[in-house]
Amino acid sequence: MSCMGYQCTLAMAMLVAVASAATPDEFLERYNDMAADELNAVSIASWAYNTDLTDDNMATMLQMQVNYGNFANLMADEAGQLNLDGSDDDTLRQIAKIKDKGTAVLNEEDYVKFKEIMANMESIYSKGTVSMDGQEMALDPDLTALMATSTDYDKLCDAWVGWRDAVGKPIKPRFEEYAGYLNKAADLNNYDDAGQYWRAAYEEPDLKAVVTGLYEGLEPFYKELHAYVRRKLYEEYGPTHVNLRGPIPAHLLGNMWAQSWGNLYDRVVPYPNATKMDITDKLQELSIRQMFEKADAFFESLNLEGVNDAFYENSVLEKATDKDMVCHASAWDFRKDEDFRIKMCTVKTTEDFITIHHELGHVQYYMQYKDQPISFRGGANPGFHEAVGDTMSLSVQTPAHLRTVGLLDDYTETVESDVNYLLSQALEKIAFLPFALVMDLWRWDLFEGNFDYADYNDKWWELRLKYQGLVPPARRDSDDFDPGAKYHIPSGVPYIRYLVSHILQFQFYKEMCARSGHTGPLNTCDFYSSVDAGTSMAEMLSLGSSKPWPDALETFTRERQLSTEPIREYFEPLYTWLQKVNEENGDVIGWPDETWTPYAGSTTIVTSLTWTILCVVVARLL
Repeated sequence: MSCMGYQCTLAMAMLVAVASAATPDEFLERYNDMAADELNAVSIASWAYNTDLTDDNMATMLQMQVNYGNFANLMADEAGQLNLDGSDDDTLRQIAKIKDKGTAVLNEEDYVKFKEIMANMESIYSKGTVSMDGQEMALDPDLTALMATSTDYDKLCDAWVGWRDAVGKPIKPRFEEYAGYLNKAADLNNYDDAGQYWRAAYEEPDLKAVVTGLYEGLEPFYKELHAYVRRKLYEEYGPTHVNLRGPIPAHLLGNMWAQSWGNLYDRVVPYPNATKMDITDKLQELSIRQMFEKADAFFESLNLEGVNDAFYENSVLEKATDKDMVCHASAWDFRKDEDFRIKMCTVKTTEDFITIHHELGHVQYYMQYKDQPISFRGGANPGFHEAVGDTMSLSVQTPAHLRTVGLLDDYTETVESDVNYLLSQALEKIAFLPFALVMDLWRWDLFEGNFDYADYNDKWWELRLKYQGLVPPARRDSDDFDPGAKYHIPSGVPYIRYLVSHILQFQFYKEMCARSGHTGPLNTCDFYSSVDAGTSMAEMLSLGSSKPWPDALETFTRERQLSTEPIREYFEPLYTWLQKVNEENGDVIGWPDETWTPYAGSTTIVTSLTWTILCVVVARLL
């Protein structure tokens, strides 16, 4: 990337300073001091924009990103000229990370354009609204609440289509440009395409095969869950809207993207008369800050770090009423002065209470590796970062824990209540797995050039049908861009980390339970207040990305591979129960009528049974 004006002066001064370093160690000392300042400046500007979406804030953020890009390029070039003979593994690993220029490898004109496109896509997404019921409904909290609570088939469809019209369509042409620049940067960094560059973060030779294999090992469970939920929806909506042999309309699953189905729980609960585990009313008694404090207390009970006073002073924990902001929950590391924050439009729901633990898991990781060099201040792999808070949530959601912290009264555990609880977890954890896979399989294929611009949406739905057994509720065409209706697409966040984290969190959870002395079924474990469990996890977290992820995993679990064994153990009672119930109901596992669609005017509603009957009739006529 080239530079202009005062940026060149500043950049050259930094280059001269670093060039005077006689050894790699001296270079790294200078780099870490300067990188902390540069990244802090970018974080401050990005925070200002994300919490107040104005043109001025966007311009400042883009300038800071350009400045950092210049810095990163200069440091990468200098690192490439160092004499590394005799350097230890830590030094070599740091230098390798510094030499990776990322998108800063683009020339300044391309880099600025790339960052402008990303900011523009995120602005479209964050400002999007849908006109319904005489009001402009934003995604959070309006449309999210509607998708979670409404049972009106047509109203859900209107919200589903409206959101994709509002944000997906205008994002589509910008996304094509974005993908082009990302592939260009990957090529300049000596990767075949952007997908290969993203996957390199896992230091795994064939990540695609690994994650696909992990999912395939759990696919039978997903299909049993799919069949069970499909029958419940069939009983509610009837054969016009739900086909017992086909895919499920994607707007009926309680979530704008059908990525998790937990909001359906009350409508699909196996034993409605069993004791209910509902903390919604208790949460109404807490302030938003108290919800965060209660979550933070969980981490502290494990002898992990608690957040500091500055966290509450600087974070944005509720949606602003006087300005537009990015509501998607996120945790931030400002790289200096132990400044860690969360941005979240929190609502007093169980889902958001769990999300708080997830985001505080990121903050915990930041605090644990804060003393590492800048290049090592990251997760062992991206999935590790996502798994920490979710591991805590598995313990937090147990009836035993909710009783302990005063959020659950009068709950009696029975075989029926255990099945109910496991189903509630599966609707979140198991239902999510194929969605996480599709999000990046689609982008990897796109980056590889396996389909054209006109086919963006068709390929998206091919994958969602294949892996999730879902179909859109309304006819889609080449102008639609349904992937863009999910935050991580326009914001450029790789998603396979979430599939990895959903496997890892159960490995972490099982280890935490073992270290806490838990006995009994895995799904009943609450490791609250186990100092041994927390201390052991902290040892792994404090490594950051200083070691390859199998080494980090081994320090905690004594394993070096991702394993589905713990998640299968956790859900085994429910999997057995689903198989039995689905067999009793005579339900088809899978979606053999894959061409079926629920919208009017479809020419593809002929089922395989109808086709067989038709063939017999024709044969007799002949």
